[in-house]
Amino acid sequence: MVDPQPDNPAPDAWRFNTRAFLVREWPYLLVLILAIFGVAYTSFSKTPITTYWIVLAPFIGLICVIARWRDAENREQRLRLIWTQALHWAAVLVAMHLMFVADVSRMMNADSAPSGIDGARTAFTAGVHIAAWRICVVGIVLALGVPAIAWLEQSTLLLLLIAVVVVAVIAPFFWHHKRSAQRPAAS
Repeated sequence: MVDPQPDNPAPDAWRFNTRAFLVREWPYLLVLILAIFGVAYTSFSKTPITTYWIVLAPFIGLICVIARWRDAENREQRLRLIWTQALHWAAVLVAMHLMFVADVSRMMNADSAPSGIDGARTAFTAGVHIAAWRICVVGIVLALGVPAIAWLEQSTLLLLLIAVVVVAVIAPFFWHHKRSAQRPAAS
C-alpha cells in the first residue's frame, strides 16, 4: 500500500513553538517593547522624555551587537560590528542632541531642522556601513551646518549690525590714508 501524502511533513512540524520564538527573537522584541513604551509615554504625558531616548539609543546598539555576534565569524568581523554599531548609535545620539538639547528645532523652520538633522545622520551612518569615510564627512558637515544655519537665521540682524560697525570703524582709516597719499610731501 502506498502512503497517500509522502511529502507532507508531520503535523508537529507545523506547530508554532512560542518558547523557541521568544528565545530566538527576544532582542528584537525587547527593543520594540521599549520603543513603543517611549512613544506611548510621550504621547500620553505630552512631555518629551529625552533622557529615556538618550539611554535607550546605546542600549539598542548593544542589543544589535548581541543579536549579530554569532554571525560574525572572526575577530575582524566582530570588531567591525562593534565599531559600526558604536558609530551608528553615536550619530543617532548627536542627532537627538541637536534636536532636544540644543533646541535647534526652535531656532529653525519646523520642517528644515528635522530633515537636515536626519539627512546628516543618514549620510554619516551610510558612510559607516559601507566604510566610505568621505560620506561620513558629508554627514558631519551637514550635522554642523544645521545649527550653524539656525544660528544664522536668528543672528542675521546682529551680523548686519556688526558689519556696519566694522565698516564705520575701518572706513575713516582708509579715507585718512587715501587723503594723506594724495597730498604732496612737504620738503
